[in-house]
Amino acid sequence: MERATQTILFLVLFTHFGAAQNAAKTGGDEFSVAVGVILDLGTLVGKLARTSIQMALEDFYAAHKNYSTRLILHIRDSHSNNVQAASAALDLLNNHNVQVIIGPQKSSQASFVSDLGNKTRVPVISFTATSPSISTGSFPYFVRATLSDSAQVNGIASLIKAYGWRRVVPIYEDTDYGKGIIPYLIDALQEIDTHVPYRSVIPLSASSEQITLELYKLMTMQTRVFLVHMSSALASKVFTKAKQVGMMNKGFVWIMTDGITNIIDSLNSSVVEAMDGALGIKFYVPKSEELERFTVKWNRKFQKDNPNDPPLKLSIFGLWGYDTIWAVAQAVEMVWINNRTSFQKPAVPRISTSMDILGTSANGPELLKTILQNKFRGLSGYFNLSDRQLRVSTFQIINVIGKEWRKIGFWTSENEISQQLNHGKADYQNQSISDLNSVIWPGKSTEIPKGWEIPVSGKKLQVGVHRSMCPEFMTNEKNPITGTTKASGFSVDIFEEAVKRLPYALPYEYVAFDDNNDTGRSGYNDFVYQVYLKKYDIAIGDITISSNRTSYVDFTLPYTESGVAMVVPLRNSINKKPSILLQPLKRDLWFSSSLLVIYTGVVVWLLEFLGSKTNARRPTAGKLGITAFFSLFGDKDRVERVLSRMVLIVWVFCFLLLGSAYTANLTAMITIQQLNSNVTDFHALQKSGERVGYRNGSYVADLLEQLGFDKSKIKSYNSRYEIEIALSMGSKNGGIAAYVHEVPYLKLFLAEHSQGYTMVGPLYKTAGFGFALPKGSPLLGDISKAILDIVQGETIIQIGNKWRVPYEKYSNVLTESVPDQLTTDRFKAPFMLSVVVSTSALLIAVIIYLHEKKNKRMTNIQGDQNKDGVEVNYKTQDGNKRGRVEENDRLEAGGDQNDQKQEETGSAVVYRSEKNLTSRVTPISSSACY
Repeated sequence: MERATQTILFLVLFTHFGAAQNAAKTGGDEFSVAVGVILDLGTLVGKLARTSIQMALEDFYAAHKNYSTRLILHIRDSHSNNVQAASAALDLLNNHNVQVIIGPQKSSQASFVSDLGNKTRVPVISFTATSPSISTGSFPYFVRATLSDSAQVNGIASLIKAYGWRRVVPIYEDTDYGKGIIPYLIDALQEIDTHVPYRSVIPLSASSEQITLELYKLMTMQTRVFLVHMSSALASKVFTKAKQVGMMNKGFVWIMTDGITNIIDSLNSSVVEAMDGALGIKFYVPKSEELERFTVKWNRKFQKDNPNDPPLKLSIFGLWGYDTIWAVAQAVEMVWINNRTSFQKPAVPRISTSMDILGTSANGPELLKTILQNKFRGLSGYFNLSDRQLRVSTFQIINVIGKEWRKIGFWTSENEISQQLNHGKADYQNQSISDLNSVIWPGKSTEIPKGWEIPVSGKKLQVGVHRSMCPEFMTNEKNPITGTTKASGFSVDIFEEAVKRLPYALPYEYVAFDDNNDTGRSGYNDFVYQVYLKKYDIAIGDITISSNRTSYVDFTLPYTESGVAMVVPLRNSINKKPSILLQPLKRDLWFSSSLLVIYTGVVVWLLEFLGSKTNARRPTAGKLGITAFFSLFGDKDRVERVLSRMVLIVWVFCFLLLGSAYTANLTAMITIQQLNSNVTDFHALQKSGERVGYRNGSYVADLLEQLGFDKSKIKSYNSRYEIEIALSMGSKNGGIAAYVHEVPYLKLFLAEHSQGYTMVGPLYKTAGFGFALPKGSPLLGDISKAILDIVQGETIIQIGNKWRVPYEKYSNVLTESVPDQLTTDRFKAPFMLSVVVSTSALLIAVIIYLHEKKNKRMTNIQGDQNKDGVEVNYKTQDGNKRGRVEENDRLEAGGDQNDQKQEETGSAVVYRSEKNLTSRVTPISSSACY
C-alpha cells in the first residue's frame, strides 16, 4: 500500500513538472522565466513591496519591448512564519521551477530559504533581510539587495559621540534581525569609549504589560539614552507605552535605527506623535524627477490594490524591490539568449521526500554571476550588488517633531557627520553638535540631555568613606540609633561642595568601609576595590591616584598637590670658615681657570715677542701678569699688537662671567646657610645610611625600597608626635634624619611644627588625592569639573583653613638645597672660546713671522747674484783711494736705498751705489784705516 502511495505521488509530481516545463514556452518568440516572490503580505513592507515589484515588471518590459524573455512572478505569502516561508520556497522550486527567488522578507526566513538556494543553485535575492547574521560566505547563492544593519552602526556611534553621551541602552527584539546588529554596535560604541550597561530584549510576542514592566525597569536606571532596533510593529507598541509611562519627557534620548525610520512615513500618525523628540538614522534617497513621477503612479496603484487599507507612502524598501526586478530581468535576458535549459531533476528514489526530488538550476551559477556584475542607476540610487549586498551609502539623521520629521544632518563613511552633503573631509576625532542642526528633544526641550540622571525612585548614591590616618582629611562614625554613617573632614567637604555645584540634584548617603579600622595600604586598596565590585558608587577620601588602581576604577581630577617629599630639621648656622671663599667653585674649575690665565699670558707674551716689539726684548719678570690684565688698559708696558688685544678682550669677557657667577654663588651660600637643614640631598641621605621615617600604613615604604633604601633604615611611626621626637633625636641617636611622606600629609605636620622643620622636595612625583568611581561612570566628568572649579578659587583655601590643611605653599618649604658648586662644565663654552681665539692668534702670528723671515732671505739671495769684484771708492785721511769688493764678502744690510749714503765700516767710508750692493771693503793699505 505504501509503495502504491509513493508511486502515485511520484507520478503526480512528474506530471506537474512536465506541465510546468511546457508552460514555460508561450506563443511567439518570447520565453517565460519563472521567478518566485516570498513576502509577508500582511505587513506594511510586504504590501508596498508587492506593488513596487508588479510596477517594476510592467515598466521594464514597456521600456524593453524587444526582449525575448519575460519574467513570470509567482508571489507567495509567508504569513510572518519561518516554516511557511520554507514551504513556499519548496513549492516554488518543485512545482514552478523558479530560476530566482526574491525574498523572503525577514532575516530568520532568509536563512531557511538560502539553504534551499544553495542546494538547487537558485539565487535568493532579498531586499528586506538586513541582519548581518546572514553571511554571504555561508550562503553563496544569497544576495542582499539592501544594506546590512552593520552599515549604520558607525553613523549611530558618530551621533552619540557628537553629543558626548557615555552610556547607551539598546532595546531590540528577540529575533535574528534584532540580535544580529548587537556585536557590531558594541564594537562601534567601544571605539568612542561609550558603554552599554544593560541590554533590553523584548520578544515579538510581548504583551503590553510585559513591555510596560520592562520600561519601568529602564526608568530605575541612570542611563537615559536608548537605542531602538526592532520591527515597526513592535516599535509602535514600545513608543506608545514609553509615552504613557513618562519616558518621552525632558531628559530622555531615543535613537531609532533605519528599520523604523525607513518606513516612518507609513506609520500611524499617533505612533509618530509618540516618537516626538526622537532621533533616527534613515537611508538617504536623492531626489529626481523620475522618482517623483513614479511616486505619483505608485500611490494610485497601491490604493487600487489595497482599497480597504489607509494610504501608505512609498519607502526605500519599495524602491529596492523595484530595482531588484530590473536587475533580475536584465540578467535573465543576457543568460537566456544563448542557453534556455532549465532544471535538471535527479532520479527519484523509491522512498523519497520533497527535498529528494529537488532539482538544480542549469543556469543558476551564470545567472548569479550576471546579477552581481549588473550595475545601473535605479530609483533608489546607484544599484551595485558586486559585493553581494549594496554598498554603504548616505544616511540622513532625522528628528521627529510632532507628526512629522525633519533632517538635521547627514552621515557618510567619507565625511562622517555634516549639516550638508559634499562638504570637505571632517575630523572624526572632533565631531560635535556644531556639525548638526538644532534638535527638539522629548518634552519639547531645546536643552541637550546629559544622557543620564539619578532616578527619583531608585536608591541613593552609595558613597564609601574610609577613616584616614590623618583625621583632618576624613573620619566617620555610625549613629547607634539610626544606623546612618556621618563623615567629616577636608575630603568630605570637598565632595559635598562638588555635589552642590552639579547642575542637578544628587541624593547620596555615606557607607563606612568595614575593615576593622585598617588604615594601612591593603585597607586602602580593598576600599577602592569595593567600587569595582559595585558596592559603592563612589569612594571619597585621601585616596592616592596610582596606576595600578586606575586599571579597575576611574579617578576624578586631583584636589591636592602631588608628590612625595621629606621633612627635615632646620639648623641656624653661619659658615665662618675662611674656606667658604673657595666653595663656590669646584676644584676642577679653580684648576682650569688657573691654566687659562697662564696659557693666555704665555700666548700674549709670544705674540709680542714674535712681533719684534721693543717690549718683548725687556726682562720678562712680571711680564706675564702685566700682559694678562693691566697692560690692556695701562699706558706703561701695554700690549701693542692687535692680535694680543683680541686675545685679552675674549679672556677678560670669560673672567667677567666667572667672577659674576662666583659672587652670586658665594652670596647664596652665605644667605641660605643661615637657615638650613642637615639633610638637603635625598640621594646623599640614601648613600650615607641615615635612617628615614614614614607614617604607618603608607605606601611610601614600598617606594623607598624601590628607590634603593635599605629596609633596615626605614622606620614606621603611628603618630605625628612620635615622628617629631624621632626627628629631634636624629639618626645617630636612634631617631631619623628625615620624615618621608606625601606632600599633603607633610603640610599637616609643618602646620604644627613650622618653627623647627622644613620640607625638601618633592622627591618623587604622584598624581595627588582623588575620588574613585566605576569605569565609565557618567558622574566622572561632572564631578571632575566641579572639583576643578573648587581648587581654582578661594573655596579650597577656606576649606583648608577650617581643617588646618594648608593648601598654599609654606614659606619655609625648601624646593632646592644649598646651591651647587660651579663646575668647569658650566663655563666650557667661554673657556673654549678663549682657548680657540688665543691659539688662532698664535698661529697667525707664527705664520706672519715665518713669512717675513722668508722675504728677507730672498732679498739676500738676490744680492749674492751680482758679479765678483765691484770697484768702489772710499775715503781715508790721505784722500780718495780705490779698493775692491771681494767675492762672497758682504756688509750688513741696513738703512734706506738713497744714493751716496754713508756707512762706517772699520776705518773706511763706503759709498753705496744705486743698486744698493752690500759688500765688505778690503782696504789697500792698512795704514789708511783709523
